[in-house]
This record gives sequence, structure tokens and C-alpha cells, in this order.
Amino acid sequence: MSLRQEINLSKLPAHVAIIMDGNGRWAIHHGKSRIFGHHQGVESVRKVIEAAAEIGLKYLTLYAFSTENWERPDDEVAALMGIMVQSLNDETETLLKNNIKLTAIGDLDRLDKDVRERLFDTIDITSVSTGLRLTVALSYSSRWEILRAARNIAAAVKDGKLDPESLNDALFEKYLCTADLPDPDLMIRTSGERRISNFLLWQCAYTEFYFTEVLWPDFGKEDFYGALIDFQKRERRFGKTSEQISEK
Repeated sequence: MSLRQEINLSKLPAHVAIIMDGNGRWAIHHGKSRIFGHHQGVESVRKVIEAAAEIGLKYLTLYAFSTENWERPDDEVAALMGIMVQSLNDETETLLKNNIKLTAIGDLDRLDKDVRERLFDTIDITSVSTGLRLTVALSYSSRWEILRAARNIAAAVKDGKLDPESLNDALFEKYLCTADLPDPDLMIRTSGERRISNFLLWQCAYTEFYFTEVLWPDFGKEDFYGALIDFQKRERRFGKTSEQISEK
């Protein structure tokens, strides 16, 4: 019996973010190259997106490539860029067919031209979709995002377009890449690591975290369902007491 049957569809997290970790270690464990592990990881991406769309999740954000990943060996970076282009070519029609809207966050100007063009084409093609909002974080880091927001705010103040006294959480968030996304309710990280690696630091102030030993290429629909079930067992208080929550 699938774990899907245990999920309360009326209490789904609105937004799930995933740090997809472990492709390289999976490949090493199987006597393969790291690049082979990245290819296998694409299959898990496909399975999780499908699972999210099927159960009616509204927002899914995947950490695909960090700004720190640019420091990896040139052949691995080149291979990752090639995998991204191929995946976008292969999956665009599937995304459209399943009413999935693709968006991206990060320093996208650093992407190779062919990756950037294919990405923007897919974003444009799927912009008509009204179902799952799939956001891919590419060339992204939270410190980069926050510094970018700070610079833009400073420029607005300098130009007389913004009163610094008016700055609050809600206004600051408008300068982030995720301005039109709700904060994640659940963050999943695979491979046994227990850190968030510079991902959505501001947005995860009250996010629930789920860490699993499963390496990303082995992470499938049942693993995803298990994370959702675990989330639904938690009490989210947002700084309040249990008594205050129960009074609602």
C-alpha cells in the first residue's frame, strides 16, 4: 500500500523546498562517475515533480545549482549545464501537459547562454499553466540574494524612492527573488546532511525541516510522501504556545 493514502490532502504544506543532495556519493557507491550520478538524479526530480502535481501541491522549489557549485571542476559544471538543457528540452511538453508552471530564481546571468535561453523559453511556454508552481534555484545562494536586496534597497533610498523608516519584513521581502512565493512550510534535504547550505535563509525562519539518509537518486515518490506525513504530525506554533494554537 502506498503512503500516499496516509496523507491528509486538506493539510498539505503550501510550499515544499528540497535540497537535492547525494548524486556524487550515490555514483561513487555504484562505482560510477559523479556525472552519472547527476543523470540519475534527474529521474528523482521527475518522480517528485509528478508526485507533487498529483496530490495538488501548490509550490515546489528545487535547489539545483548553487553559486558555490561554480567552484566545482570544469568538466562537472559543463556536464551539469548540459543535463539542465537536455532536461528542459525533454520535459517542457510534460510540464505544459500537467499544468505545471516553471519559474527560476538565482543569478541567472551567470548561466551559459544556451541554458539561459532554453530556461527562459520553458518559463515562457509554461507561463499559462495554473497548477503546480515549480521553481528551480539555479546559480543561487541566499547570501547573494540578501546582499542583492540590500543593494537595491540602498539604491532606492539614495534615489529618494524609499524612506528607510518604512522598511519592515514585508517590504524587505519584495526585494527578494521569492517576492511572489510564500515561505516554505517544509524543507527536505536528502543524503543525511543536516544543514541548509545557504538556501532560502530568510524564507525559512519558521520552516519545518525533514532530513533523510536517502541519497537523492534513490529518493522517490514514497520518500516524498513520507516527508509530507511527517510534516503533518508536527505542531507549528510560529512562536506562540500550544494553548494559543488550540484556541484557534
